[in-house]
Amino acid sequence: MAKSQDSFMFTVGKLDAGMAILLGERAHLIEFPSLLLPPGATTGSIVNISVSRNIAEEKKRDSEFWDLQNNILTNYGVKTPEPPKLEVRNVTQTSVTLEWPKLELATAKLRSLDIYRNHQRLAAIPSPLTNTSTKLSGLAIDTEYRFHLVMRTTAGTFQSNILRVRTHTMTDTSGISVCFGNVQDPVLLENAKLALREMGAKWSDKIQIDTTHFVCTTPAATPSGAQATGSISSSPGVEYQKALQLSIPVVHPNWILACHTEKKMIPIHPYYLGASSSTPISSAPFSRPQSMSQRVTASSPPASSFVNQTQHIKPIEPTPEEEEEEPENGGLKVIGDRTDEESDQDDAERAGRTRKGTMSKNFRFPPTSAEAPPPPVPDLPPLQQQQPKHEQEQQSRQPDHESIDTEDASLSVVPNIITPSAVGDEELGETEEISLT
Repeated sequence: MAKSQDSFMFTVGKLDAGMAILLGERAHLIEFPSLLLPPGATTGSIVNISVSRNIAEEKKRDSEFWDLQNNILTNYGVKTPEPPKLEVRNVTQTSVTLEWPKLELATAKLRSLDIYRNHQRLAAIPSPLTNTSTKLSGLAIDTEYRFHLVMRTTAGTFQSNILRVRTHTMTDTSGISVCFGNVQDPVLLENAKLALREMGAKWSDKIQIDTTHFVCTTPAATPSGAQATGSISSSPGVEYQKALQLSIPVVHPNWILACHTEKKMIPIHPYYLGASSSTPISSAPFSRPQSMSQRVTASSPPASSFVNQTQHIKPIEPTPEEEEEEPENGGLKVIGDRTDEESDQDDAERAGRTRKGTMSKNFRFPPTSAEAPPPPVPDLPPLQQQQPKHEQEQQSRQPDHESIDTEDASLSVVPNIITPSAVGDEELGETEEISLT
């Protein structure tokens, strides 16, 4: 068997579709891909396999590998994300506006950007790749706070500087940031800008994140703004509509002058655009505007007032001429067609007495007579004791053939029946018919 230093001889023992079993001289058994066997090799064929080192190819691959490592280091290992630098943009009595430069992420990817207040997570910054500012409201007056940002990326977590901020007092007006709209009086506009400059405040013609008030005298767009947008000058301006969407108060320029005069923050309610001008702007109290239902309720009198009016109706007083007249009808004073008793009765009914029954309202008792009262009627004699029951039954069983004279005689002897003729006319008073309808 020929043998060389760079060649080895093997016998093909088993041949499958993808792998062949090769047997060496010393019963060495190796697996060899059948695709690399010479064409026509089958079981029992003898093949020689030579092995040699390719030094040139090794150097080439080593060079390619290290070039790739250097590129990875240059692109991903030299530059790292930079921590954000937090700055103050504006401070008011109850809010703080913060800003920071655009985030430098290098080759990393941003995962989140959060704002912290007093080392407690407050909220996540929306659209952190494009948003570079935020406004925090609802703070306490004249209170110190600490803020910082935390940026999380695929290359790690990075924290910004800690910023210490103290909110303003009511006498500090430097935090006012005004956006001017359509102010029709140019002198008033210049006076307002001069007052803002002396207070240390600022203004602009566009709504910004730190804008605190929108100042105008009419919601209509300015002539330049209407020309730029191609809209009608009488229609509401773009900045005015944006202020309403962002809940920015729209006030009159006199509010700026009032703050400058008082050297402190003045309530804005009396200076809202469209507020009633009947109340002086400088002395108008701070109160919430009434709703439509409250105005209707305030304008209509309460139902109890009608009751009070009916309960306090005074009775009709007589004139001096009537007082001098001598009272008639048994001492009762007659006023018009009514007596004192009838007037008192009407007053009692007006005071809240309710009538019961179905008596007519026009019913009047007849006037009492001025004559002397009739004499008392004398007592009648006592009636005799009634007959026993068995005697009454016997009388009822008497025969019907008795004469009429006998019946008249029996009736005339009954002493306890009084006929109308038994009482004289002088013993009874006058009688009158009284209609109760």
